[in-house]
Amino acid sequence: MNPFETPTKPVADYFMDWSKMYPKSYNKKTTSPFTKTRIILLNGTEFESNWFLHQFARNCDDMKLKQEIAIIRNQEQQQQKRISCLKPLNENILEETIAYEQLAIELTAILARNEVCPNNKAALDFALLEDFDHLYRFANLLHMDYGIDADVMVGQYTEIMPGRPTINEHRHPMDNVRLPMDSTKADPYTKLVAGIITAAEQQTMNFYMNMAQTYKNHLGRRLFAEIGMVEEEHVTQYESLKDPNCTWLEQWVMHEYTECYLYYSCMLDESDDYIRSIWQDHFEMEVAHLKRVCELLEEYEGTKVSSVIPNPEFPTLLKFGENKAYIRDVLKTVGITSVEDEYIPVKDLEKDHRFFNHLKITNRQPEDVASHEVIEAHIASYGEDYRFETKAHPIKSLQNRTADNITAGTK
Repeated sequence: MNPFETPTKPVADYFMDWSKMYPKSYNKKTTSPFTKTRIILLNGTEFESNWFLHQFARNCDDMKLKQEIAIIRNQEQQQQKRISCLKPLNENILEETIAYEQLAIELTAILARNEVCPNNKAALDFALLEDFDHLYRFANLLHMDYGIDADVMVGQYTEIMPGRPTINEHRHPMDNVRLPMDSTKADPYTKLVAGIITAAEQQTMNFYMNMAQTYKNHLGRRLFAEIGMVEEEHVTQYESLKDPNCTWLEQWVMHEYTECYLYYSCMLDESDDYIRSIWQDHFEMEVAHLKRVCELLEEYEGTKVSSVIPNPEFPTLLKFGENKAYIRDVLKTVGITSVEDEYIPVKDLEKDHRFFNHLKITNRQPEDVASHEVIEAHIASYGEDYRFETKAHPIKSLQNRTADNITAGTK
């Protein structure tokens, strides 16, 4: 699929009225878990687009270009409002959070499995184990506070068991920054991956930043805050993979192309006819945006779109499906951490390394760390943790269901 070959109307013809911006919400009990993950993914993509364009406008001194930015940004906002209201009123914060974490796990696994850039793939695999653990922690809180089994919510597509323990994910900020790609040499899929995963993780980070204080008890508030800090680490990691030498307009072109790719992928993958029609509408709108931004790129910088997108044909499309075997294989790397731009076994670090020192500062009293406390509380109430496993955990030290292992990933 070459999006430039899709017929579109002028950008000005795509503004929506209020009825179109407020769609019918999905049924939380019957809707596919992957439909929910697509909604969160595209909501985050629109959020990223909106805030990128706000930052662009704040760094632009050309009135006409700022007006062009404002027009497209307004339509991106309308799309975001339409997508966010697909969420039903009767879905509580933790139910939505389970979908967020399932998206983080499955999206990361899909992108990593198709990634050809070793730097990108290493970053994806590294964070995958952490999001996997987050799902496990939130699922235990959901079971305690609402009596809901998270495995039903994820359709049993995603296993629920420990990954790299969240308590050991709190690295020194310096060690979350990665080396950027050179977009003039990078594979087209690699460029898409960096943009997609940055937007998705940023959406999760923002959700936890804004929702933590609204949870109904102290343990939940603290758990959201703790995992939100790890999402800050993930956004730091993923955004640093992108090429910082691209101009604002070149970046804008890639944002629009990425949105086209995602809407087209989701449109073909969607099982809900009503929601598929929304993805189709938005795909056409984004193609119109893409075409207009390419005109601006040539007008303002004299640059042809072919220098940014040499081959506009979409690479391998994004398709959600089961990734259990891949994730289980990645789980075997639980004992690795990051030191600046490298991934190193924790056992190879000196005992006074800043990795250990930062953990001591952050987790001064381990028994008070929410991610650990929630598992201990579930064990105290039910005799064991909450899990959904298709077979024994691949890491022997994480197989015990009557104690939370907080040393995995630190030795």
